[in-house]
Amino acid sequence: MSTNYESVIDSYAWIEYFRGTSSGERAREFIEKGSAATSALSLAELQEKYLREKWEYFELDLKSITTKTTLIHADRKIAPLPGHINYQNKKKKKDWKMADSIILATAKVSSAKVAAGDPHFNGISEAIMI
Repeated sequence: MSTNYESVIDSYAWIEYFRGTSSGERAREFIEKGSAATSALSLAELQEKYLREKWEYFELDLKSITTKTTLIHADRKIAPLPGHINYQNKKKKKDWKMADSIILATAKVSSAKVAAGDPHFNGISEAIMI
């Protein structure tokens, strides 16, 4: 991956953005700059959330996500890194998840910050809490 992004938008930030909350307004600052990316994993997390909550507008929001940000897949540079990140962060945060590690790895490889509101990212230097 040769392109650097200013931010990688976490699933939490997308949900708040679409809900129009105050955290969503903060996320908007990163999303609408034109230099943001979204991990493909976030799409899976969002699809599950929409199904669980019985929200019926996933396709519309997916179009918005892929229009406003660049979709990043876990390639050879990204894929090995979450294992290391997960191993280190689980020592400090018992509720840290592999999904968080993948999002963080995507940001690191992209020279970006994670725009997140999920408490898991508190204290992570690469995270900007919305």
